[in-house]
Amino acid sequence: MRYDPDNIFAKILRDELPATRVYEDDATLVFMDIMPRADGHVLVIPKTPCRNILDADQEQLSTCMATVQKLSRAVMKAFGAGGVTVQQFNETIGGQEVFHLHFHILPRHEGVSLMPPGQMADKDVLAANAEKIRAALTEG
Repeated sequence: MRYDPDNIFAKILRDELPATRVYEDDATLVFMDIMPRADGHVLVIPKTPCRNILDADQEQLSTCMATVQKLSRAVMKAFGAGGVTVQQFNETIGGQEVFHLHFHILPRHEGVSLMPPGQMADKDVLAANAEKIRAALTEG
C-alpha cells in the first residue's frame, strides 16, 4: 500500500487542518486527539511520510518512541494518572483509520474506564488539557 500525502495527519503537518498542538521537535509532532478516549489523550506522529509501523524506518520508529516515552511521563504527571495505555494500529483490519503512523497515549486511572469512541471533544477542553501537558513538560 502507498502513503497518501492527503491524509488528515499530513494535512495537519502542513497546517492545512487545525490541531491542538502540544509538543514538537525536529522529527515528531504531538497533538490532542479530537475524539479522546481519556482526558489528556494525545497522538504522536513522525513529521516524515510513513503509512504505519509496517513501512516505518528505524529512525522514524526510534524518534517516535522517544517522544512517546517523554509524553507518557508528561500526561501521567499532568493528569495525576497511575499509568498510560499506548496504542498503535496497522492497516484497516488492524484498526487503523488514518494512514500516517501514529501512537495514541492515554493517561489511565484506577477504576476509570475509557470514554466511548467517536465523541468529539470541546475545543476549550482540549486546549486546557494541552496546556496541562505543556506545563508538565516544562517542569521536567
